[in-house]
Amino acid sequence: MAKMSEPRELLLHELGDILYAENLLVKVLPQLSREASDRELKQGFDRHLRETKQQVENVKKAFKALGAPAKAEQCPGIEGIKREHDEFVKEEQPAADVLNAFLTGAASRTEHYEIAAYTGAITMARAMGEKQVVTLLERNLKQEKETLRKVETIGRRLAREGARQARENGGSAASRTRRSTSSARSRTGGRSRSSTRRSSSRKR
Repeated sequence: MAKMSEPRELLLHELGDILYAENLLVKVLPQLSREASDRELKQGFDRHLRETKQQVENVKKAFKALGAPAKAEQCPGIEGIKREHDEFVKEEQPAADVLNAFLTGAASRTEHYEIAAYTGAITMARAMGEKQVVTLLERNLKQEKETLRKVETIGRRLAREGARQARENGGSAASRTRRSTSSARSRTGGRSRSSTRRSSSRKR
């Protein structure tokens, strides 16, 4: 097998990596939308699916601008993020609110990965004077950054809601514990006083 020796070859490889990732996300995003019970999060996945389909076309156009056939390269990075999701959902069977929070984290990791991939490819394309490729990839990068911003906003909201619910549940549990303890002490104290009175009566 010939060794990679030209920057153009690396750029094509990186584009193939991105194409693989975007194609995988086209398949995965509908699943994430079904899993999400938070309306804003579900809508976000649906919207990003539409964007991702267009991003696939932009990457294919970038290949064409370079005079090369669009060829996806297996991407272990994005596969790892998907595998982490699949294993978590299967093994932990999270409650709906926990799953929503996990999905925002998974989406954030995905967006960071894509942002890094697009940034690197754009840097190479710009250095090579491939202006059309830069323009196409920058469109995708802009959408990925905006998606990350929205996901992080949703994630912060879900985190606040989860923390508030945990405090309320914890407060209720603590209140029940205090009432139970107080009741037990009252019953124990009542028996002790009664026993003391009976003991004193027998002595007399």
